[in-house]
Amino acid sequence: MLVSQFTWNRTLLVAAVRKLISFSDFKNMHVLKEGVLVGCGNPLLDISANVGDDLLKKYDMKPNDAILAEEKHMPLYKELIEKYKAEYIAGGSVQNSLRVCQWILQKPKVATFFGCVGSDNYAKILEENATKDGLNVRYQYNQEVPTGTCAVLVTGTHRSLCANLAAANNFTLEHLQIPENKKLMEAADYYYISGFFLTVSPPSIMEVARHAHSHNRMFIMNLSAPFLSQFFKEPMMAALPYVDILFGNEQEVETFANEQGWETKDIKEIGRKMVALPKENTQRKRIVIITQGHLPVLLFKDGKISEFEVPQLSREQMVDTNGAGDAFVGGFLAQYVQKKSLDVCIRCGIWAAGQIIQRSGCTFEGKPTFEE
Repeated sequence: MLVSQFTWNRTLLVAAVRKLISFSDFKNMHVLKEGVLVGCGNPLLDISANVGDDLLKKYDMKPNDAILAEEKHMPLYKELIEKYKAEYIAGGSVQNSLRVCQWILQKPKVATFFGCVGSDNYAKILEENATKDGLNVRYQYNQEVPTGTCAVLVTGTHRSLCANLAAANNFTLEHLQIPENKKLMEAADYYYISGFFLTVSPPSIMEVARHAHSHNRMFIMNLSAPFLSQFFKEPMMAALPYVDILFGNEQEVETFANEQGWETKDIKEIGRKMVALPKENTQRKRIVIITQGHLPVLLFKDGKISEFEVPQLSREQMVDTNGAGDAFVGGFLAQYVQKKSLDVCIRCGIWAAGQIIQRSGCTFEGKPTFEE
């Protein structure tokens, strides 16, 4: 009788513990809805190849830089295809970040992407790749201009980008105002814009920024490239007061600081100044995140600076740094939309960048293995 009663009590205890654990897991579990994240950017087909420094010099390009194509760069794309073993890879900064985010989440259509493409085969390749990765693609199609391309010149572990925006340059605010697209916009809680989009549609950026502000939702932006702070300063400074989280690397923030007349190259001082720039939504302070290649990632929040170490890869492991910054943002967003702590978000960003660096272009395969 005592043995039977003990067994019965033990069974009840085990059941109660399991129920308690299950309830705890349920409370801590964040259920992701479709379309919680919206991104706007330039969908580009990357034409990537390993080249020598002589090709950079020929087209007046620098290692680890990103520029917009001028007339002198137009023969470059054909040369990469005809003379080098070029790969076609779905690209564009925001689209890359959202693809990485989708890969990590392993749930389709969490993110929606808006951008403009041509009505051609390059657009089909882009859409097939992005959709396969789980992204909800809402392209604006242009009948007169081809899909944009980005020449990716890989020299060792460095990469230099030259973007011919083409159709991507023709995105219009009207596309966001189409009823089905407007519905997707209004359903999101997080909005991500790259600085590259400043060259395309500032009215669209401001529409998204003001919508996020009026609904107390997160507006996230990336400085993206040094030249944007120099030559697109006016639309950048118009958008910045709405930015809740701002990303940038050390070169981008140094150029930004110089353009602001801050007369300092101290990254930590620059970060503090960026946090303190005017902000529309006073309910929360701006967060600034600065990446520094293999050096620690810096988080500026609530007057404090946190550093996150970046695991070192061997030279053999480093295949291509193209897309590393995009992957960092994608990893960060994958955790942020699940309401994880900023520590987890940044560590996932570092992990994602490390994965992408070990492959050609912003590509991935298999199940993600990030652990909190």
